[in-house]
Amino acid sequence: MHVERRLPSPSLRPYLLRPIEGWEQSHAAQAQLREVPFPGVPLIFGLDTAWEIDGPMTSECEASFVAGLHAAPTLVRPTGPSWSCVELRLTPIAAHRIFGVPMHELANRTVALADVAPEADELVERLREAPWPERFDLIERFLLRRLDTARESARGVEWSWQELRRTEGRAPIGELANELGWSHRRLIVRFREQVGLTPKAVGRVMRFDHAVRALRSAATELAEVAYDCGYYDQAHMNRDFRELGGTTPQAFRSSLLELGGVAA
Repeated sequence: MHVERRLPSPSLRPYLLRPIEGWEQSHAAQAQLREVPFPGVPLIFGLDTAWEIDGPMTSECEASFVAGLHAAPTLVRPTGPSWSCVELRLTPIAAHRIFGVPMHELANRTVALADVAPEADELVERLREAPWPERFDLIERFLLRRLDTARESARGVEWSWQELRRTEGRAPIGELANELGWSHRRLIVRFREQVGLTPKAVGRVMRFDHAVRALRSAATELAEVAYDCGYYDQAHMNRDFRELGGTTPQAFRSSLLELGGVAA
């Protein structure tokens, strides 16, 4: 496995959850991975093999794709033993601006990148021919062009999203609405439009994601993870893992892979 990483340029950092990553794998067993929900939008530029994607609402086979926020696990398999791709994790607010589609239409779904960005096919062809540093440059220019021509996000939705991130999903939804001077219904409608799920569902995914990250430390007891992540008790965390991750916290911890994925 060969991995390339780049910290995005300062103008793009607010829109990405982590560095841009490039992956190359040659002649490996065709493993199946379980992708669990996280509070972001994965964007994949496939440079070689296509991927079979079995999600809660769609089954697709695509080389380059984008997926909205999920509230259930997705199974992903490369269609060949060798593959290469570039992966980005966008904030939902960024994805709404970049692709210009209502994010609730992408929730729990995966779609071909060309369906939301018609120029993507030409970009992918250029990526295949370019060395790694130039690939990252091309992708950054693609994102910046789309952001430059995009409408600004609704300030209230963006603030609510940031508050949920700051509190790792614990901010009370009623308090967010009151602070904005919005009705509960208005917050839900506007939030789904630009983020994809309701504020309550996003808070749940954020809490789950916090627990997923905590489980990467084998020294931390499960009861301690549950408490630190805002669950009522370990049984509450277990229920979320069964529904969002399709497994138990202990089994999830055991299945973690060295590079961050989860074996299915």
